[in-house]
Amino acid sequence: MFKSLASVSKLAVSRSAFTQASRQAIKPSSAAVFINNGLFQNNRQVRFYSHAPELTKEIISERIIELLESYSKTAENVKITDETSFSKDLGFDSFDTVEVIMEIEYEFSILIPDKEADEIKTVGQAVDFISKQHDAC
Repeated sequence: MFKSLASVSKLAVSRSAFTQASRQAIKPSSAAVFINNGLFQNNRQVRFYSHAPELTKEIISERIIELLESYSKTAENVKITDETSFSKDLGFDSFDTVEVIMEIEYEFSILIPDKEADEIKTVGQAVDFISKQHDAC
C-alpha cells in the first residue's frame, strides 16, 4: 500500500510541475485550450459524416445489373433489365442463382432468408425485395 501512495504522490508532483512549466512556456492561442485541471491540449478537428443516400429502386437496379454483368457466367450479348430471369434469360442453374443471391447479400449488406431467396427469380423481384429492407445500404 505504501508503494501505491508513493507513486500517486510522485505523479501529482510531476503533474503540477508540468502544468506550471506548460503555462509559462506555451501561450494559449485560438487553437489551444486549458482544460479544468490545467493541462494544455490542442483542439482537434472533429468530422461528422452523414449516412449514405437513400436507396431508390433505380440505384438498386443499377447495382444488381452491374453485379450480373461482372459475373463470369453471364453472356456478353444479353441485355439485363428488371424482367430478366436468372434461369431463362441468363441461363443460370440453381447453383449459379444461389451464388448471385449471395453476392447480392454481400453488395447490400443484408441477409436474405432461404425461403425468400428461393422466390427471387428475376432482377425485378430482387430489386423489390431489397427496397423493402430498411437496413440495406
